[in-house]
Amino acid sequence: MLLFTTTELSVLMGQPLTQAQGDLIHEMTLDAIRGEVGNRLTEPLQAGVKSAALAVAARVLTNPGGVRSEQAGGMLVQYVDAQTGVTLSDDERRRLRRAVGMASGAGMLSITPEDTAPLATSPWRPS
Repeated sequence: MLLFTTTELSVLMGQPLTQAQGDLIHEMTLDAIRGEVGNRLTEPLQAGVKSAALAVAARVLTNPGGVRSEQAGGMLVQYVDAQTGVTLSDDERRRLRRAVGMASGAGMLSITPEDTAPLATSPWRPS
C-alpha cells in the first residue's frame, strides 16, 4: 500500500532523498499507522490519511533519533516538539481513526478483541 512517494516527501522536506531512504521511511510510517488502525486502509486512501502519513514521515527525517535536547559546551538546546521519530500525535490518531471509520472521541478505548461478538444477554434492571 502506497501512502506517499519518495518524491512527495522530498518536496515537502525540501531536501533530496534516495529511493532507499524513502522506502524505509515509508515502511516505518505504514507500520506506525497500521499499528493504530489495523488493516482498515483502502486503495485509494481515505481522506486525511496521506497528510497524516507525510507528517509522521517528516518527523522521521527531522529527528530520527527522537532527541529532546542537545548540549555542546555551555549551550543547551531543548526542542519544543514533544513528538519525535515514528510516533503518531493525538491529532494524527484522531484523523486516522476518523478516516477509516473507527471511533475517535473520548469513548474510543475498547479492550474487546475485534472478532468478539456482542453479548447475547442483556443487563439486569430492576422492574
